[in-house]
This record gives sequence, C-alpha cells and structure tokens, in this order.
Amino acid sequence: MSTHDRRTVLKSAGGLALIGTLAGCAGGGGGGGGDDDGSEESGNASDEEMSEEESNGDEESEPDASIRVAHLSPDAPNVDVYVDGDAILEDVPYRTVSDYLEVQSGTYQVMITAAGDMDTVVYDQELEVPAGEFTIAALGELAEENEAFGVEVYEDDVSDPGEDARVRLVHAAPDAPNVDVTVSGDPLFEDVPFGAAGSTTVAAGEYTLEVRPATENNDGDVVAEFDLAPEAGVVYTGFAVGYLAPDEGPADAPFDLEVVVDAE
Repeated sequence: MSTHDRRTVLKSAGGLALIGTLAGCAGGGGGGGGDDDGSEESGNASDEEMSEEESNGDEESEPDASIRVAHLSPDAPNVDVYVDGDAILEDVPYRTVSDYLEVQSGTYQVMITAAGDMDTVVYDQELEVPAGEFTIAALGELAEENEAFGVEVYEDDVSDPGEDARVRLVHAAPDAPNVDVTVSGDPLFEDVPFGAAGSTTVAAGEYTLEVRPATENNDGDVVAEFDLAPEAGVVYTGFAVGYLAPDEGPADAPFDLEVVVDAE
C-alpha cells in the first residue's frame, strides 16, 4: 500500500470563531434617496452599482476554508484558544478534536493559554489559513523533555475514497521514535516521524494495526496494537498520542490511538 508523509508548519493556527465575524462582513449599503434634481436614469445607475458592490462584498466574505482544532499535548492543561483576541474555544481538554468550522482563508493571530488564565500563554503567533480543509493541532510538551510544544497545520483530504476507506496517521506521541505501522507484518505506514502524517487507502474490513519502531524491513518489535474497522467511503484520522513510557513522562498519559471520522 502506498503512503505519503506531509509535515506542514504554518506560522498560524486559526480562524476558528471568526465565522461569526466573517458572516457580518458582507457589504451593506443603504439604498438612500437621491437629490430632487437628480435624473431617474442616474438614480437607477447608482442602485445598480450599489447592488453590484453588495454582491461582490458577499462573494469576498464567503468561507472558503474548513478547520478544526486538536489538543494533542499530553502534559498541557485544558486550554483556551483565542483568535485575533477573541476566545473561540474554551476549557479544551487533552485529546479533544473539534468539529470542522467554516472560515475565510487569511492570516490570524492565534493565542493558546491555560484555561481561564490569560497570563499563562503557551502559544502566540500568526497563522495563515489557506483555502481547503485543515486540522490545527497543538502537540509536543510544555516540559520540553522530548518535543517542544508547538502547533502543526495538516491539510486534510476529505474527498470520497469510493469503495475503499482512507486512513491517515498523525504521529503525536512525544517520546516515540519514527514509527512503522503494519497489518499482519505488512507495512501500512513507514518511517513516520513525530509531527508528521501519512495517508493511505484500504479496503473496508477489520484490521489490527501493529505499531513498531521504524526499521528498514518494518520488523521492529510491536509496542502497541489497535483494532480498526474502516467502512467504505469513510475518511479517518488516527492520532497516535500519549507516551510509550508514561511513568517516565511529565504526565500520566499512556500511548493510545485517537481515531476520528473526517468525512463520510
């Protein structure tokens, strides 16, 4: 089966709750009356021009991106997410993956803080959101014992996989090396590093996924197994989260696979 890795780090995280703001950005414009000595022809031209401007304004503010946020940092507290100074997600716990929200593409100032504590800022940067579907993931560790806390932006392929299922793996386990994922020893994902994503299509059915340290022959020792039963026409993402050695980490978060449906 073919795989590919995509690692995109965009200096921005998000327009999440800007949908409310964007919806109100369409030009409004009042059709007000003209002067007494203005001609009827001139008045009609003005109305048509204003109508066209309103239409263009509506067009410009149409959402052209869908984004969701995932909290994948095992030692981070519940968080609040601010976009351009407005709180758009509050008290988000670890392993939460939000629904998709429609927004307009653009550049936004994104800040992530400890829930209810704006003085404890763990991320504050600009993020560019292109047109399309994206997952904005907070991952790594605040303690920085393995991988420093940061934000990754992943482009999501939510197109119809037809009679197959599309499965993507996002490696978000801070203490894990590059990994292979096999099924009955056959590689499904190969040499996926922390922060990267690999995607492939599989036939609908029942599988046991074997997670191994990456080796040239995909024959590393199995460190975890997960059952997955993908259905035809459905798109999934499996987020590999937590610690392989939770007793040695800064948080009690055992290694696990958080599977979500991207599209069906």
